[in-house]
Amino acid sequence: MAQSPSPARIITRLVDGRVHAYDLAVDTTGVLAPVMTFRPVDGDDVVGHTAAADLRRAYYTTLHAVVCVTPEGTEVWRSVFEPRSEQRYGHRPSCALSTDGRTMWVYRPDAMAGRGPDRWVALDAGTGAVLAEAELETVGHGGEHLLHPAGDAVLLDVGEGQDGSAIHRATLTGDRLDLVRYPWIDRCLIALSPDGSGFMTVDHDQGDVSLHTYPDGRPTLTLRVEAFGHDSDETFVEWSGGYLTQDTVVVTLVGETEDEEEWFSHYRVDLRSDGTPTPFDAHAEHAYDLHPLGDGTWLTTSPSGHPSRWSDS
Repeated sequence: MAQSPSPARIITRLVDGRVHAYDLAVDTTGVLAPVMTFRPVDGDDVVGHTAAADLRRAYYTTLHAVVCVTPEGTEVWRSVFEPRSEQRYGHRPSCALSTDGRTMWVYRPDAMAGRGPDRWVALDAGTGAVLAEAELETVGHGGEHLLHPAGDAVLLDVGEGQDGSAIHRATLTGDRLDLVRYPWIDRCLIALSPDGSGFMTVDHDQGDVSLHTYPDGRPTLTLRVEAFGHDSDETFVEWSGGYLTQDTVVVTLVGETEDEEEWFSHYRVDLRSDGTPTPFDAHAEHAYDLHPLGDGTWLTTSPSGHPSRWSDS
């Protein structure tokens, strides 16, 4: 009996002004070729972006709206952020499509945009209609969404610059968001484990990395800079990395040489062992040029701007 095709795992990159979609379910390494390309509406400057698994629609945020388009650039719907902000910098709205493709989650850094309180909004992905929304007690510059693999919850990390970072969790229940804010102002959310049983954070002051149980946030392992063989006065944990597999995480450290040249290095931590870090060659061009996929592979960026997929097996 023939096997059913694997479900699509779609990621997007903005390359040459267009939103390119890639299917990670395709078993390949090397530079990935887009399976679909979407043209934004003329005049739109894309900030955040995602695409539907069936590749019929892409969604993106600008400083002023969230927009749904076809591959040809035909606008399906537009949800405008009112009033229009005259602030050009310091606020980057972000979006994420739910695992079932029905809900578009949008973080609006409205405080920095001069619109009022920050908002987290759930839209109908088909029409752009507001399903539910909540005001956040943050003054964020931007936010990163992480979808729980069970499909019932979304995590949002709001970066508030020097004031820290706020981590939220929400589920959509009818016409309301059931919202939880984790009790930290000094931890940045980095990644969810592949099975959703845990998550990874980095200290906002970059002194350590921690692993937590989901959903309660109880820390199970914390590694300070010294655990990687570095001096904490000269080396810092970067806000990047993630789960290479369910039992392995990649941590990024950064620092400067005596000549004030910046350097970065990646380390692998096997969670089934004593947690001793070992060097990891990610083939990355900079500290943030690394996106672990949880299946033993990871992405960097090729010179063309398209993602490259790597495996150490």
